[in-house]
Formats: sequence, C-alpha cells, structure tokens
Amino acid sequence: MNQTTSLHSLSALRPADTASLIAAAADVALLVDADGVIRDVSIASDELAGLGSADWVGRRWADTVTVESRTKVQALLETPGATTAPKWRHINHPSSQGPDVPLMYSTIPTGAAGMVVAIGRDLRQIASIQQRLIAAQQSMERDYLRLRQMESRYRTLFHSISEAVLIVDVRTLKVVEANPAAGRVFAEPIKRIVGRAVGDCFDAADRTALLSMLETVRGAPNSEGPPLRLVCGKFDLTVSASIFRQDGGSLYLVRCAPLAVEGSDADAPVRRTLFAAVERAPDALVVTDPGGRILYANASFARMAQMESAEQVLGESLDRWLGRSGVDLGVLIANLRQNESVRLFPTVIRGRVGSETAVEISAASVPGGEHPCLGFTMRDIDRRLPAEGRRPHGMSRTVEQLTELVGRVPLKEIVGETSDLIEQLCIEAALQLTRDNRAAAAEMLGLSRQSLYVKLRRYGLGEHPAEGFQ
Repeated sequence: MNQTTSLHSLSALRPADTASLIAAAADVALLVDADGVIRDVSIASDELAGLGSADWVGRRWADTVTVESRTKVQALLETPGATTAPKWRHINHPSSQGPDVPLMYSTIPTGAAGMVVAIGRDLRQIASIQQRLIAAQQSMERDYLRLRQMESRYRTLFHSISEAVLIVDVRTLKVVEANPAAGRVFAEPIKRIVGRAVGDCFDAADRTALLSMLETVRGAPNSEGPPLRLVCGKFDLTVSASIFRQDGGSLYLVRCAPLAVEGSDADAPVRRTLFAAVERAPDALVVTDPGGRILYANASFARMAQMESAEQVLGESLDRWLGRSGVDLGVLIANLRQNESVRLFPTVIRGRVGSETAVEISAASVPGGEHPCLGFTMRDIDRRLPAEGRRPHGMSRTVEQLTELVGRVPLKEIVGETSDLIEQLCIEAALQLTRDNRAAAAEMLGLSRQSLYVKLRRYGLGEHPAEGFQ
C-alpha cells in the first residue's frame, strides 16, 4: 500500500476518530484558527500540567510561548505542512512549575476556514539527556584541566630537582624519560638518553648488578631496592630504584646521585653557594673532558650559544661553537697539555642562529684525580672599546694584535697590515746587521737609498740626516 492510498484511507475516518488519533499520537495538540487563536487544546500527559493549558483557549498561540519562539510560531502558521513533508520547529512554553518546557511542533491544515492543527512532541527527556551530556563534558574538561595542572607541577619538579632521575619501562628496560640532571650526570643530551637501554648508561662491569636490583624491585613492587654504588663514565653514583604503575603498565623510577664523600654534609652549603655563583656568573663557564666534550655549562654560555638551556649542549663538542671550527679547540687543548693554563685566547662564539660574540678565553687543565677535565671561562668583549690606537708614525699593530684579528676582520685587511709589519721588521733587521749603515742596509734590501729613506720616515725608524746618506 503506498502513501497516497494510506492517506486516502485515513481520510475516510470520522472526525471524532481523527481527533482521538491526533490526541493519542501527540503530547500536545492545538486547533488554531486563521487568526492564530487557539480554539481547542489536547494534553496527553499530566506531566505537562505546568504549561497552564487550561487558559490557552481563546488566546493567540504566540502569546503562550516564550519571546524567542514567537517568530517560529508565526512561520508555522504561515506555511503549514500539507502534501509536503511537515517542518518541525523547537518552541518553548513558559511553565509555572520550573524551567521552560521545550516542544517540537509541526502544523497541518484541516481545510476548514483556514484552521490548523499544531502537533507538539515533548522534548524534555531529550533536553535532560543533552544537559547531562553537557554536564559530563564539563566534568571531563575540569578533570582534564586538573590533570594538566598536575602534569605541569610534575614536570616542573622533575626538571628542577638536582638528582638525576630515569623513568625506565619494566618490559623493555629502555629509558622513556630523563630529567636535565640526568643529562649532566651522564654527559649526554637527554634526547640521546631516552630510548637507550638503561644498562648502557653505566659501565659494563656494573650492568649485571643494576639489572639484578631492578629484578628485585620488580618482585617486591611496594619496596625500594637497596642503593648500589655504580660507575658512569667518570662519576661514581649511588643508584636506587622503585616501581610504579601508569596507564596499565609498570615503570621503574631510577634515581642516580653523585656518591657522597667524607665531609660532604658539612661542605654541602658551601658547594651549593659556589654552584649558584658559577651558574649566575656573567662570564660563560664550561667544563669539558680532555677531548673537549662538554660536561657542564652555565647559563651565560647557553645565552651566547643561543640555546634554550645549558642541558642542550651537554655531551656536545665545544668545537661546535668556537669561531674557527677544528682549529681553536685544538690549539687550546694543545696549549693546556703543555702549560696547564691559557690566558686571554681571542676567538668568537657562534650562536645557533648565526650570531657571533667576540670573546677572550682563559682555560685551565685539571689532569689529576679520577676525572681529569678542562675548564674554560669566556668573557664577552664585544662591548669593550677596541685598542685601535696606532703607534707613532703609522705602525698599525704588533704581531700579537694581528693574530687576534683572525676570525674578526677580512683576510685582505689582515694581509695588508701583515705586509707592513714584515717590511718594518726586515728594515729593522737590516739596520741592525749593518750597525745603522743605511747605505749598506738599502743595498742589502735591494732598495734605493731614497726608497729606504721614505720607508724609514713611514715607520718612524729614524730621520734622514741633512747631508744625505753616508
């Protein structure tokens, strides 16, 4: 049976039967005349008694709804559904028993003097579900915000503590997270520590003891394993571990602290004060192993290198930031091996994004003990007024000053000044060999006496006698 046949069959119903059918199918049914006035009302449920529908008859339909719904009522009366699919609109009725009552209305013309039947469906149950959904979403957002705040506090604590901490996956024994202090202890960037097997962070001779401790902790998850004394490169460490659960999995919390030495408790305040002073020093301070790989750097060096934090340079070669790559560090290390100290070595520090800072480096070697290292201090001299004062009669620079120019000024300018310096030194040597006999000196140098006279005047090496050359 098709739709047209069904509607035709329904049209054979008696008016009373049609009215009963509409009243049974709709939560609210209204009979509205051409002027929009309600002529009859049918309420299917006692739960809708708060609408005050007993007073609706004789009132305009638009006067029984909330202000924002009146335009929707007008639209339903102007275009009631007929043969086309009916349009439904959400309309709210004020209630004397609480919040507004939402109803979904559609209109059907009756064909009698413009009369319209408005059929309404109660939406309170759907609205209640929507409100519960919104409340659940808001609750989830609050929980998510709390989790984010907790994570932020955890991150701040994790990154600020001085003790090295490794988070290790129980199943794979790989490091999944490490704090900046771990980067300092293991002399590696954090990105190189994460993903590595935890045993590889320590010397091979100590790996068996470490894995045994982790296995013991795994068997007794509510206890912390006894601390071990392990070696990592050049550091003796006190290592302890515990286990915790997260996201359905288990993780080890491995803590590594430099081994306490005798008298350390009494010296701890002094060491902390000294470390704070070094960290805040305006000069850049860097400690490397004998090969130049960075073990420690303070905040001033991080700023010169244009890095967000000093931890990012740990494990890298100092040569990466020095002006003459492959040259300066080799010269410094060679001098430190011979003399154990270097003073005021001129070079530049290259930043990550291309800036250059002129510096003077003083360095010292610490060859003794279990952990030999090199210490470098770097002073920014960009703001220092350059010593450009020339010698009398135009001599530009000494040999030392010329070597300081390498890496700061173009080679062409250095070569020009170097040529002048060499020429002056040769004239001085010739005069010394000839015991200031200028004629002999000119002949030795392959110059005319007049040319030698000009150069002597230029370099301020003596005045030509009034009678001429002897």
